[in-house]
Amino acid sequence: MPPRKTTAGPGQPEGILLVRPDIKHIEVPIEGLSSLIVHAWSEKAIKMMLDKQTKRARTGREAKSPEEDYRSSLYVHAEGWYGFPATAFKNAMVRAGTYTDDKMTFLRGAFYVNGTKDRELITIDGEPAPREDMVRVGMGTADIRYRAEFADWSALLRVEFNARAVSEEQVVNLIEVAGFSVGVGDWRPEKDGDHGRFRVTR
Repeated sequence: MPPRKTTAGPGQPEGILLVRPDIKHIEVPIEGLSSLIVHAWSEKAIKMMLDKQTKRARTGREAKSPEEDYRSSLYVHAEGWYGFPATAFKNAMVRAGTYTDDKMTFLRGAFYVNGTKDRELITIDGEPAPREDMVRVGMGTADIRYRAEFADWSALLRVEFNARAVSEEQVVNLIEVAGFSVGVGDWRPEKDGDHGRFRVTR
């Protein structure tokens, strides 16, 4: 609901009346329609980028370790469970607005997907397995990537939304469209793939 213009009284300028937000919370269970490929930034990759940006001398390329690359691609909470960034689900829902004639700039402030407070992760229920893919990097150079993949997965999305801006039904519909048309993770529909698709199960 947009702000309303107010009619000025005698000798008073016109103004804008801001309506207090009506904050509500819902839980929406989802399950994967296709496998979820995760690719967290490893400490080694972050250090390499930092060294490059600070122009530090680089050592020779280390030997590739498939097991290390696989493990470092996972989002693992301190308590031991696997997760995925809550922001990825929100971004997918915002992008889904292009399919429902909602403006992305409006949706960004209409709702939030809440994860854990420390790393803002959504719990992923499922067992990961290593995945090997040939990819093209830089100037088309071939490389091998080792990442984690959840073949069967599910999650519970906790959404906080302003009921004066969007309804509960609209929020659920955005999640459904996001799961079908946008997806999350690597090689998702938004990036010309078909992984990371999901559906609402409630």
